[in-house]
Amino acid sequence: MPDTRFFEALGPVTLGELATITGATLVDPSLSSRPIQSVAPLNIAGADAIGYLSDRRYLDDLRATKAAACFLREDMAGQAPEGCVLLFTREPQAAFARAANRLHQPILHPADAPSIHPEAELEHGVRLAPGVVIGQGAKIGSGTEIGANAVIGPGVAIGRNCRIGANVTIGFALLGDRVYILPGAAVGQAGFGVAASAQGSMDLPQLGRVILQDDVTVGACSCIDRGAYNDTVIGERTKIDNLVQIAHNVVIGRNCALAAQTGLSGSVTVGDGVQFGGKAGVGDHLTLHDGARLAAGALAMRDIPAGDTQCGVPARSIRRFMRELAWVSQQMDKDYRQKREGAKDGE
Repeated sequence: MPDTRFFEALGPVTLGELATITGATLVDPSLSSRPIQSVAPLNIAGADAIGYLSDRRYLDDLRATKAAACFLREDMAGQAPEGCVLLFTREPQAAFARAANRLHQPILHPADAPSIHPEAELEHGVRLAPGVVIGQGAKIGSGTEIGANAVIGPGVAIGRNCRIGANVTIGFALLGDRVYILPGAAVGQAGFGVAASAQGSMDLPQLGRVILQDDVTVGACSCIDRGAYNDTVIGERTKIDNLVQIAHNVVIGRNCALAAQTGLSGSVTVGDGVQFGGKAGVGDHLTLHDGARLAAGALAMRDIPAGDTQCGVPARSIRRFMRELAWVSQQMDKDYRQKREGAKDGE
């Protein structure tokens, strides 16, 4: 179930209603009155949740799921466990998105509420600059400073002695102590998830959170997306430069450093002590193990072993990269000499 500090539960909703909303076919109509409380990925769904399967790579999740029901294509039905109610659709992901919108709703700061909501909890010594907005249920620890025009969304928890810069937006997030967020950063906004449907592309609801542990720094105008369902997590003492993009479900370990314009795609896992040069990029669902380093401008398209330094596009070990560079330089010099000699012979 999504965190109720950030998302309002709108269930239960019957399978019959979900079939109507999504255009799916309920395989056993006699179960149309069965209630569903939430959506969830198949691998963590409980007995009151509905999931979906659109990719055969995740058939094992379907076989082992404890979900009450599942959206899927008819050709995958034979893999479902007994007791999981099936809803057939050609667009399982889009059906899941529509079900999520029906079952869960983000909690927003009411337009007619005071800027500092009366249900927000501020410990002694919190300092607020002009124009700050703090939503209902937010909790802010003592000694924390919040800059002008910052927006702290409903349910957000900020620890003690933090510094939140001007024009920062924080939502769907839990922050530890001594977290420093520079001006213009956005933490906890929706990640990039898109489902194709016959009516056109639609956004996938992002139902997770962001967790920033103690002593994390987030640079100016950087963006850290909340998880699609699981959390986006930044480990203790990790330092993030300006203009960095961290996508949904990314998990970063302790003592990492990300230089400006680094971009991490969704569901990347980063170990402890990993370093990223400026404009480094990482493809989705990859793992960078402890102590790995990715040079400036490099693009990782495979996992990086512990302690390895990689550079280039696509990224590979720096030793291999330097050998390739030396060979290319030698070939270019050779070609240049041959062209010069040919030109002299033609004179």
